Amino acid sequence: MDNLTLFVVLVALVVVAGAGLLLARRRPDEGPTPLASRPDPALASRLSRTRESLGASLRSVFSRSNLDRTFWEGMEEALIGADVGVDASREIVARVRDSGPEDAPAARTSLVRELRAILGGRDRELSLVGSPAIILVVGVNGTGKTTSIAKIAARLAERGLTSILGAADTYRAAADTQLRTWAERVGVETVGGQQGSDPAAVAFDALAAGRARGRDVVVIDTAGRLHNKKNLMGELGKIRRVLERDSGPIGEVLLVLDATAGQNGLEQARMFTEVAGVTGVVLSKLDGTARGGIVVAVEQELDIPVKFIGVGEGIEDLIPFDPDAFVDALLADV
Repeated sequence: MDNLTLFVVLVALVVVAGAGLLLARRRPDEGPTPLASRPDPALASRLSRTRESLGASLRSVFSRSNLDRTFWEGMEEALIGADVGVDASREIVARVRDSGPEDAPAARTSLVRELRAILGGRDRELSLVGSPAIILVVGVNGTGKTTSIAKIAARLAERGLTSILGAADTYRAAADTQLRTWAERVGVETVGGQQGSDPAAVAFDALAAGRARGRDVVVIDTAGRLHNKKNLMGELGKIRRVLERDSGPIGEVLLVLDATAGQNGLEQARMFTEVAGVTGVVLSKLDGTARGGIVVAVEQELDIPVKFIGVGEGIEDLIPFDPDAFVDALLADV
């Protein structure tokens, strides 16, 4: 046997031996763990208030041996208590019941499937169209709009996209300072104006600066405004029109909702969508509420995708919304 043949034989033996060792270390019945059965422990802990509240209620329901009227009423009450909403909760329970589960574990499986179906199939990517792309951020006072904007800029930077922030909240004295402070933390520039100046003009200046400096995205902060104040809502429409006249259609209008507001956020979302054409929701402060079911209510009743959820104070605590991970985290203890 020549040297080349001997070398080939030895290599083949090593490969076969290695494959055999790997197979020996793996049980024949072992397979990849389905993602659905591996809830993210970090997310589950961030959603602890909702998980504990909803979980306690559902554990009581699923401990029952009979799928009787009390069982289904208990499931509905648990969902309503988590702020899924009355209509949405009734529809979900009806579909679970109509699926014909034989016992409580089967009912739980059907519940998971229904929640995933409501939240699934939506485009949750940021729509970044135009050069630069525009993200207009709206919402009422105190929802965490300004901090969410900085966190979005940090997310964009992670994707290799440059951004500039427009401080179009010209009413609140500290708004410009707050945005600049956050911008410095994430390493992005801001464009602002004098207090009381025209917000639409500031937004226009930010767009012009983003274009001149070659930024990929311009993120516009707007003044927090109550959804029932017609003059302020009209001004928001003006900001959008000014931007669109210069750049064409805006790719993304994000509404920041405070998760602790619960069902009150739905009316806010309706009004802001009517005026500004909301394309996605940022649900802030989700870690601080037992009303995490508002995610389901927003998507079921308004047909607007939740794109980000806020689960803490840190820059990294605004995370893309993953429906499967969310449902698994909520029901991790059930």
